[in-house]
Amino acid sequence: MIPRVTASVDLSALTHNLGVVRRIAPRSRVMAAVKADAYGHGAVPVSRALEAAGVDTLAVACLEEAMALRQARIQAPIALLEGVMSGEEAAQAVYERLQIVVHDHWQIDLLERLPTSARLTLWLKLDSGMHRLGFPLTDVPRLRDVLARHPGWTFAGWMTHLACADEPDNAFTREQIARFEAALSGAPGPRSIANSAGLLAWPQARVDWVRPGLALYGCSPLPEMPALGLGLRPAMRLESRLIAVREYAAGEGVGYGLRYRCPERMRIGVVSVGYADGMHRAFRDGTPVLVRGRRAYLAGRVSMDMITVDLREVADAAVGDPVLLWGEGLPAEQIATWADTLSYELFCGLTQRVRFRYRGAPA
Repeated sequence: MIPRVTASVDLSALTHNLGVVRRIAPRSRVMAAVKADAYGHGAVPVSRALEAAGVDTLAVACLEEAMALRQARIQAPIALLEGVMSGEEAAQAVYERLQIVVHDHWQIDLLERLPTSARLTLWLKLDSGMHRLGFPLTDVPRLRDVLARHPGWTFAGWMTHLACADEPDNAFTREQIARFEAALSGAPGPRSIANSAGLLAWPQARVDWVRPGLALYGCSPLPEMPALGLGLRPAMRLESRLIAVREYAAGEGVGYGLRYRCPERMRIGVVSVGYADGMHRAFRDGTPVLVRGRRAYLAGRVSMDMITVDLREVADAAVGDPVLLWGEGLPAEQIATWADTLSYELFCGLTQRVRFRYRGAPA
């Protein structure tokens, strides 16, 4: 059976990109973000590859994501970025040797109800200005008192998150870093500030730990710093194929609503991919794809199962030809702009109908 849409994930690209991160931040330990099913790439195979490459810690959003990795026998340290939601979750996190990111005092209350013999590891997250999760910076003295009361707890360190790191000219990032450092003046414990954008664009954010996500998957969060120029390799290649090629006269409409009108007599290709596979309906006419290594362009609205493309620049295109939607030669971060979105959303939006294949490292 020929799959309609295939996502080929090169796990060796992931380990290559981990090496790039380590070269950029050579004095930092690496917490690799594998939340959201490893940004749509497959959390278990991706985590196995990163574990084999010696990543320091993996990061997931919640206990459910961590348990999927433990059930797959992944033994690397795992951090819960949103922490625990109940006493039961806290106990299970301790049992599974998970690192708990604590961002509010009610979570400390949960941990303090555990048996004193519980061997837990925690991070403390501070709000340096993003105003999403984290303790106020003024709570640092109180948090130091909490740690002093619990010498049996293992303290992994302090972390914060940057709101505007993908805007290298935005001074607020510099302000956030300064606030974080000032609040922790004299406080013991490792620090973690940088996500992918932070570690690429802000050298002062490359502290004891960095937390790359998108960069590991071979994309740049910085429009002015393309992934290729940074030495990053795209891990995912999303492909479908042509299932029909037709010729239409000038003025003929194509697709729902006949949004696209043929400017001249031309060939239109039908590609077996649609929004039910994760191809956003918001993609505009002109969105590029690659057919036989050359560019064709979206012509008409994305439908549930199909897209139609302008084949004028691929005169020899034929039914059965593979069609690259994003991957090497067609970066996802560039394609995403045609739907006014980000590569994160493209990756995470792939559906169960897409067939995943892995190569290049243990899966």
